[in-house]
Amino acid sequence: MSMFRRRERKVPGLNMASMPDLIFTVLFFFMIVTHMRSVPLKVKYQMPAGTELTKLTNKSTTTYIYIGRPVNGKGQETGGEMQIQMNDKLVDVPSVTDYVASERKRMSPEDVEVMTVSLKADKNVDMGLITDVKQALRKAKAGKVNYSGVYR
Repeated sequence: MSMFRRRERKVPGLNMASMPDLIFTVLFFFMIVTHMRSVPLKVKYQMPAGTELTKLTNKSTTTYIYIGRPVNGKGQETGGEMQIQMNDKLVDVPSVTDYVASERKRMSPEDVEVMTVSLKADKNVDMGLITDVKQALRKAKAGKVNYSGVYR
């Protein structure tokens, strides 16, 4: 007989009380950091490179206009003429004025003063099309125009 009695030792259970807090914290982090694109792209564009770029300060008052070659539903370029996309539809140059005017009506008067139109155009787009879009923006009284590019 042994002098010491051997007891069976149990490993304490893992405390799961803080697990929901941890999961909700990580979920909240990803909800804040992730940017969801609300408009599916129907044109493919390759942004030109720039050296003197600045970030937009207030993206809620920014209206985006995409100019590029049309793509099919699978995201592959179909070729053809350059197209203008606003929200989720392809439009022609004269309807740019109506679109921007409807966006201005949707905004509050304070936001209309700081409204910015961001042109995201392919680097190979004809400058005549961009000039036509700029003329339509002038008719819609959209004075702040931003040209998007990538920093390289």
